[in-house]
This record gives sequence, structure tokens and C-alpha cells, in this order.
Amino acid sequence: MPPRASPTSAPKRVVYVLLAALASAPFLLLLLYGGASPSALCPASFRAPRRLPYPSVLWSRVPPLPALPTSPHPALRASRWIVFSASPHAPKHRPLRAVPGWLLLAVADEATPADWSHPGSVLLTLADQARLGFRSVAFLPARGPARKAAAYLFAVQRGARVIYDADARNAVLGGNLTKHFDVNLDRRQGGAVLLQYSHDDPNRTVVNPFVHFGQPSIWPRGLPLEKAGEADAEEFYTEIFSGGQFIQQGMCNGLPDIDAVFYFTRKSSEMEAFDFQFDVDAPKVALPQGMMAPVNSVNTLFHSPAFWGLALSVSVSPMASDVIRGYWAQRILWEIGGYLVVYPPTVHRIDNVHAHPFDDEKDIHVNIGRLIKFLMEWRSSKRTLFERILDLSYAMTEEGFWGEKDLHFMAAWLQDLVAIGYRQPRLLSLDIDRPRATIGHGDKKEFVPKKLPSVHLGVEEIGEVSTEIGNLIKWRKHFGDIVLIVHCTEPVDRIALEWRLLYGRIFRAVVILSEQSNSDLVVDFSNLAQAYKYLPKVFDRFAGAQGFLFLQDHMVLNYWNLLNADKDKLWITNQVHIHVMFSRTVYTK
Repeated sequence: MPPRASPTSAPKRVVYVLLAALASAPFLLLLLYGGASPSALCPASFRAPRRLPYPSVLWSRVPPLPALPTSPHPALRASRWIVFSASPHAPKHRPLRAVPGWLLLAVADEATPADWSHPGSVLLTLADQARLGFRSVAFLPARGPARKAAAYLFAVQRGARVIYDADARNAVLGGNLTKHFDVNLDRRQGGAVLLQYSHDDPNRTVVNPFVHFGQPSIWPRGLPLEKAGEADAEEFYTEIFSGGQFIQQGMCNGLPDIDAVFYFTRKSSEMEAFDFQFDVDAPKVALPQGMMAPVNSVNTLFHSPAFWGLALSVSVSPMASDVIRGYWAQRILWEIGGYLVVYPPTVHRIDNVHAHPFDDEKDIHVNIGRLIKFLMEWRSSKRTLFERILDLSYAMTEEGFWGEKDLHFMAAWLQDLVAIGYRQPRLLSLDIDRPRATIGHGDKKEFVPKKLPSVHLGVEEIGEVSTEIGNLIKWRKHFGDIVLIVHCTEPVDRIALEWRLLYGRIFRAVVILSEQSNSDLVVDFSNLAQAYKYLPKVFDRFAGAQGFLFLQDHMVLNYWNLLNADKDKLWITNQVHIHVMFSRTVYTK
């Protein structure tokens, strides 16, 4: 029943109640109870009760491992390599083609068909990988992108200076990587300069580069969800000399590398395939020390000073391995004076290729923000780069960000690099440990990103941003004085932020209730069966609200279908169009 209005409250308040029957697999509960492997970002999964032994490596005694005539493909040598997984997708869904001047190398796993082939490529089979003699191959999972580690080492052993980490489902725009990336680096001081995010705010540690390239409403897989709403353009940029962009991340048109949260909340079953376009004219942009962005394994260029950063985690889900690698590698990159640069669109992917369960990403969403904070604070006094890499890998294992298997894999990986003759870059002092230079007026550079057509919460933008803004104004006008109350299934640390992100811009407020309170996330305790006892407290807190809408977290509210609903009446399930989310598969990376 509607709460009784007090003399000072609004003339009439109505409680809108949606009583949804318990679904078998609530939407965001897939993050909680899915059957994925132990989470790399869940401390309880990996923290061992014993003290973890520190790996002992005698770097000077690692025996050399040259490419022998009896090795697989002994005649292959090149300075530029494209490495991708030999996935079982049909050939029509593998548009990646050979690029002139580059050697195309595919790496097989347990799922690769026996008769697999790809135009212009060389296949490194499981048998080939076992014959290479690399220590790290013994730690690789039977299937998944982490097996590319064998191909990376194979390429480095055979003269690689640049490795493009690719995916068979991506078509290189124009068939020319050199046109899109900085394949040849000029490391002389006083040369070309790059636009760079400002380091003016030391508390800003992660950015969404999609904003810079014209898509502020989209976020990449691996961005902390609490940062997805930061869609404002930069007030100003700075500049940095080119030459240190040892890791280069490209944008992807069509279906970019987005996460399942975006896919679920932005796409309805009636919508056509995603076909996002990024601004090809936007300048490439560098990230200063102290600032990070998600990096994937499907459209990223590595120069030889960063080859150590190619190793993908072997103890986490495949959808999380490159995200964790990206943040880990960016932190180590600062130790040698390198930095990440993000580039305009370099590839195109069609949104009809591959499906993965939502819970495959829970290794990303659980605690990625804590990982970034940890990396910002981490320091090492080790004397060589490889010793610092091992030191960080050990610390990440102790903190539960990945498993002990990753620590042993990393020790083997670094020894393999030494064995094949890779030379460690020398260490440089960290810029983030120095006093930050004052940014003068002449140092500030302006760039105003475009706002290209996008989608918002399942409603497709036809062409003009003004249309989307008009929808937002219309929804906000209708629901802006209504308080949404969501009762969540515990644990709330994985889902409270998602619901606030989804509904926060539409309703006056989003109140989260759960049988497990959390003061940090502003989640109040309430037993579902006795929620009626707590609701009066919410009514009193928002005494001037026009009404209250109650729902449970196993459903997603299609609020745009309620614009004509009578707000003077009680709403019940069979008279209101709602969308209950069951277990499903999404199409993304």
C-alpha cells in the first residue's frame, strides 16, 4: 500500500511495486554463482595459508636455446610478426589476412581442428610447441589465448623486432598495419611529439580512451565499472616526445572489445548487430606514468623493449588473462621509460562471430580497481628489469590477483627469453616518484572529441546525438522524482555498482537493499521477506518523492516501456512490461 503522507510531504505519494517471480538465473548473479574457474581477482581463491616461496633464478646460468635445424619451421625468420590463435571458427568468420612484409603465425590449442588452415599463415601445432624446448610451455593451459606464449617466443627466437597481437576475427583496415601503428620508432630526443593525457590530477589512475575517439557512452573490457560513467572530454592535454610507445593499442570498429555488462545493458534482442565507428581523424594519445587504460590481446602492437609483456596469465579465465596482463605490463613499462599509446581504428570486427558466457568475465569485474591501486603503489628495489618483473609477479600472487601457477610460469617465461638471446632493457628512474612539473598555459593542448552515433541502454541512436539526449531528458522527466529500490542477492560488492550505473541517471535515487549490508557501497540491510518493515525508512528519507519503485535484482527494468503507465495506480507484474534476465550467451570478444 502507498505510505501515508505526512502533513509536510507531497500531496500524494504512490508506491510502485513490481513483484517479479524468482528467476532461475538472475542477470548479474551470473557473476556470483557461475561455474567459471577460480577467480584471479578473488583473494580467497588464491591466497595460500603458507608463506609463498620466492623463485630462485640464476640468470647468468640459463643455457642458450638457439633455433636448431631440427626445430619446427627452421627456415622461418622475420622482423615483423602477426600472432593469433588458431580458433575453430568457420573460415568466413576469420577475415584476418596476411599483411605484406609481415609473417602470419597461428598457434594451435586443444580446440583447433586437425584440418585447420588459414590463408597465408604458418601453423604452430601442439606437437610443434612441445618440440621447441621452452620451459614455459609446460605451464600453458590446454586451450585458450595463453598458448600464444609459445608463438611469441618462437617469433623472438627468429628475429622479431615487432609483434602484432591479433585475432583471426579482425580485419585490418586497408590491409596495412604500418599505416595505422608506429612500426618504426624514432627514439631520438627532439623528434616528433605525441598528444598525451594530462597528469594534472594525480588521483586519476585509469581512463576510458573510447571517449577520446568519439564514443563516450562505450567502455572497453577491463575498465572498472565505476569509471564507465566518466564520459566528459578532456579539459586539456599535454605532449610527450615520440619513441617510447613500446605498447600500442588500436581501436576496433564494428564490435569493439566491450564487456558483457555493456552488451547486456545496451543491446535488445530486436536490435541489429553492433556497428560502432571510432573517429579515424582523432590523434593518437599517450598515457603518462601514473595513468592506465585497458589493453587487449586482439589488436595490440608490441615493440621489442616490451616483449617481456606479451605473456598472458595462465591461471585466470581467458576473458581476463589479457586484461590483467595489460595492467601488469603497463606498470612494468614505466620502469624502462616506456608508455602506452592508443591509436585510431586499425581493424573491423563483425558482431556475429563468437559467444561467451557472462560469468567468464567475473575475474575482471570482481576487484580490478584494487589491482590498479596496488600497481600504482608497488615499488621494487631489484637491480634488473627481469628481477623486478619477477618481484611484481610474486607480489601479485601473494595479493591474490593471480595464481601461484602464474608465478612459476613467469619465472620460466623470463628464463626462456634469456635463453633465446633477448636483451633486457635498462632501468630508468620513475617519473611518478619525482615532483610533478607545473603545467603552464603554453603546455596545454586542446582537442575536442567528436560524438559519433552510439547506443544507450538498449535504445539505438539513429544518427544524431540530440536524439539520444532527447530520450534521456524524456525518461528523466518521467522518472526523475521516483526513487528506485533494488533488493540484491548477496554478495553486493559485485553488483551494487552495476545497478547504480544502469539506473542512476534516470531515477531520483537508487536505494540498494540486501541481506548483507555494506557501508562502503551504501547498501542497507533488509530481509526480502520482511522488506516492508524497512521501506518506511526509505519513504521518510525521500519524503518529497512522487513515488517508489521496488524490484529485485534478477530482472532488468525496461523503463522506456513505462512512459505511459499511470503513476496514480499500483503496478503489478502481469500488467507492466518487464524483462527478466535468464542465463544467456552474449556475443563479444
